[in-house]
Amino acid sequence: MKKVRVLFQGDSITDAGRDRRNYFDLGKGYPKYSAENLVKENPDIDFEFINFGISGNRSGELFDRIYTDGIAFQPDVISILIGINDIWHRYMDQIRVLTTDEQFALNYRTTLKRIKNETNAKIVILAPFVLDAEDKDMLRKDIKSILPIVRELAEEFADAYIPLDELFAEALKNQPEPLYYSADGVHPNENGAAFIGKHYAEAVKPLLK
Repeated sequence: MKKVRVLFQGDSITDAGRDRRNYFDLGKGYPKYSAENLVKENPDIDFEFINFGISGNRSGELFDRIYTDGIAFQPDVISILIGINDIWHRYMDQIRVLTTDEQFALNYRTTLKRIKNETNAKIVILAPFVLDAEDKDMLRKDIKSILPIVRELAEEFADAYIPLDELFAEALKNQPEPLYYSADGVHPNENGAAFIGKHYAEAVKPLLK
């Protein structure tokens, strides 16, 4: 049976309450639903799933640990969802080191270059997003400025790109409850995590051939 190692990387949206003492624990977020969908739809593959998402991480912190928490495991597929903290932390008084759009782009690009040069992994990039929540309105301008960066990097480095911002926007057109996918606009609830997991499995399936 074909063996495939899938590694999830990112911030709290990926972390989703996982047990960090056990990197096979996928938490309660989209990695859990992604794994369930992939296993169900690919019964001929023996999957190993690893979650290294860490709450609060920005692109710079991801770069700092991409070898130990990514490259060293030589995954067959590695996915990254990062960026919301790079812009959210701009509005937190206790944060002393702010990440500019230019620094975000450099951090992300350097991380992707290392993955590309030091593994044979298929790279999946998920776009950051901001959903309905009044106290997150200040992030909307910033998210619009980093999404083109993420898309450009995906075109250069990714084997699959999942435009979560667009997918959620389209889904919410037919969803009367604005908080259906997330109570705070950033962290998906069970509905949001399942939504991402569905699209994740659809994007990754062609890469497994």
